[in-house]
Amino acid sequence: MTRDLKHVLAGLRARDKASVAQVLNWVEDRRFAAQSRVQELLDRLCREHGDGAEDEGLRIGLTGPPGVGKSSLVARLGCAYRQAGRSVAVVAIDPTSVVSGGALLGDRARMEFDPRDRDCFMRSLSTRGHAGGLSYAVHSAVQILASAFDVVLVETTGVGQNETDIIHIADTVVLVVQPGGGDTLQFLKAGVMEIPDLFVVNKADETKLAQRALSDLKSALHTLAAVGSFSGAPPQAISTSARHGDGIEDLMNAISAHREGLGDKGRSHRRQQGDLAWSFSLFLRDFGVFGMNQLGGQEVVKRLLHEGLVRGSSPPAVVDTLGSALLRAIRDPDFQRHRV
Repeated sequence: MTRDLKHVLAGLRARDKASVAQVLNWVEDRRFAAQSRVQELLDRLCREHGDGAEDEGLRIGLTGPPGVGKSSLVARLGCAYRQAGRSVAVVAIDPTSVVSGGALLGDRARMEFDPRDRDCFMRSLSTRGHAGGLSYAVHSAVQILASAFDVVLVETTGVGQNETDIIHIADTVVLVVQPGGGDTLQFLKAGVMEIPDLFVVNKADETKLAQRALSDLKSALHTLAAVGSFSGAPPQAISTSARHGDGIEDLMNAISAHREGLGDKGRSHRRQQGDLAWSFSLFLRDFGVFGMNQLGGQEVVKRLLHEGLVRGSSPPAVVDTLGSALLRAIRDPDFQRHRV
């Protein structure tokens, strides 16, 4: 590891904001030199933590349709964790403009944190048009921040049938809905009911509507549980008011209960599955279906990626190694007969 990288890593561990910002700048920089630094840093963190999820910060993903108050809820939740003495990092995802390629990054306007607080850090990232609701940079950013902060809160752009990547990086996924968002049937049609670990009806200050929404949500969960949609008990549903701070303690307790229910083994398995999904997505981005087919198809590629991850390599490093094997195979005149 170079002296420059060692210096930044030390600053990251000390939660020095300049160092944290520098690392995240590398994460977002698509140039080869920056991505090489990120890969080296991720490899170092993977070797240090292994599959011990208990050694890293809690990753909480909050998703939901626009307008439900996710940003305000994240701000309340982050402040509550800070008041409890825990360091907090926030990753707020904003959609990318199809015209300019930029992003509003307006979540900062709704989140008020003390800029002098060394134990609180916020970064806005754009989706860069990625259909899964997260950009490729988010996975690296969350893994790096989790090595330095006790809690990492990730707010996504929205939720839909194609915006479920949050399950690959969060230990606990919270789906936020609002009063008047639909009845029981509408919840069942949403297509994402099996993904969240917790459900939150925000804007509980809208009393009657909130009570109706919470009742509809619980009915939907009961119906899904009755048809066997959940392996265990259905996820908990609670109500909050980001405006007044109501229900935030209940939400924190529900998150803690979910974490304890998973246990260290459950969190490690969940993160391993997330790393595998991330690796496979990176491989397809770089080499496409053609590359996957030359290595023997999807199942073979996933097996090879899994083997690399088990050996302690980071997802970008595993993909890089597999890509080198692919290029060697293609250069071989008989590569059709000598697949990996």
